Amino acid sequence: MASKVSKKILSVVQYLFFLFLGLVLLWLSFREIDTKNVYKEILHADYFWLFVSLGVTIISHLFRAARWNLLIGSMNYKTRLRTTFFSLMTGYMVNIAVPRLGEVVRCGVLSKKENIPFNVLFGTVISERFFDLIVLVGLIFFVIFFQLTLLGEFLHKFFGPFVDMVFSNIWPILLLTVGLLATGVFTYLYLKSNKRKFKNKPFYHKVHDFVKGVLEGIKTIKNMKQKGLFLLYTFFIWLFYALMVYTAFFMLKETSVLNFVGALTILAIGSLGIVAPVPGGIGAYHFIVMKALSEIYNIKASYALSYATITHGGQTLLNIVVGAIGYMYLVMFSKNLKPVNGKLRDYSGKDITS
Repeated sequence: MASKVSKKILSVVQYLFFLFLGLVLLWLSFREIDTKNVYKEILHADYFWLFVSLGVTIISHLFRAARWNLLIGSMNYKTRLRTTFFSLMTGYMVNIAVPRLGEVVRCGVLSKKENIPFNVLFGTVISERFFDLIVLVGLIFFVIFFQLTLLGEFLHKFFGPFVDMVFSNIWPILLLTVGLLATGVFTYLYLKSNKRKFKNKPFYHKVHDFVKGVLEGIKTIKNMKQKGLFLLYTFFIWLFYALMVYTAFFMLKETSVLNFVGALTILAIGSLGIVAPVPGGIGAYHFIVMKALSEIYNIKASYALSYATITHGGQTLLNIVVGAIGYMYLVMFSKNLKPVNGKLRDYSGKDITS
């Protein structure tokens, strides 16, 4: 009981810390900028392009849901695109409040709705997130390679101190890494050698089955038959992400001069702000996008911050609205759909999955 309370307290402290960090970054973003100018620019932005950007965002999420369906299908389960999409958006809504919790929630919602094991779904999410990480790293290297002169000073200014810190503390970092790996290996060998002892424990089978399901889910990309379609969906996901950034440029006169390569650059750098462990990317996204636009493309800081504020606000509102609609649909308005072994059937028994 005491350990559970301690974990909850630790989680709250961790959440408050990252929230505070996000607010500090938000303060740093606005600190030296005339907020009246930012307010004026936000007020006079062409919001038609924001709605275009949000529409493009929804299309990218639909492709992501379709790609998730491929992974789920490779585990011999079926889901409808609508159900998967709304589960995905429910997860995005939760991520605004608590980073990374949305990945768990979307698996939980879909598991309950479609009668698919949670651990299998969670494994597919790990698999797709790992693949997207590879794409993001590739995108970062792409924009750096083709804009090395333009990005060189920016990268040195913002990442130079971090690189220097790593190399100046290389031995402690190496020792910590080796220690963690050794602990992991020792734990694995200990559990393996005492397998018979632990088999009699009630929790063993639960943990074993959960880990087995997660690993099976992670293997979905390797075992999937429709790899070409998976890659095509991935291409469209990131293409529409880039179009989301590019179309939003036209909201402000100052950012409308930027080209598609600029959109790829802001997408790559801005993604670092979104994946930061602060609630909803608040502060981190504003700070890094403002610095990227102003330092790399010489956009006036007030306009750069206006762009970051509008796009972040629009994306957050989209996730809240569509996520809430999706949750209500899944929980309240689709009770007539009965999940049976991962297949949707109505009460007469007719399969309506496809």
